[in-house]
Amino acid sequence: MTEFKELKKEKTIYRTGVVLLSIWFGASGFLEITKNPLVWDHTILMGYPPYFITTLGIAKLIAVVVLLIPNKMGWLKEWVFAAFFFDVIFAFISGYSFPGIIDIVKPGVAFILILVTYIMFRKINPALRVSFNLYD
Repeated sequence: MTEFKELKKEKTIYRTGVVLLSIWFGASGFLEITKNPLVWDHTILMGYPPYFITTLGIAKLIAVVVLLIPNKMGWLKEWVFAAFFFDVIFAFISGYSFPGIIDIVKPGVAFILILVTYIMFRKINPALRVSFNLYD
């Protein structure tokens, strides 16, 4: 019985993380696609070309859709988590070059959210666990 409760807790944490990630990256992708000055101008100042910003926005929206599909495409969700991970790493590096702490804190918070959600994803999907035994 405690194992069921543990799994229920992990699923709740995972679902909450998915909703928060979807809001975070969905809003970001939407603002990038619509060329919202709040996001667009700041990203251009960082030196990114316009076509990259639009492409990144489209990729984020596609990733959010994949993340929101329940119990399907586990292998593709692994890629979504990896893409989100790289996105926040690059956002942290880019933000480090600007004065102010907010451009460093936002990616840090997103990183923790991605990490916790991914850990719960792996715990509730044991079929995705792969053993890498070098001696097989």
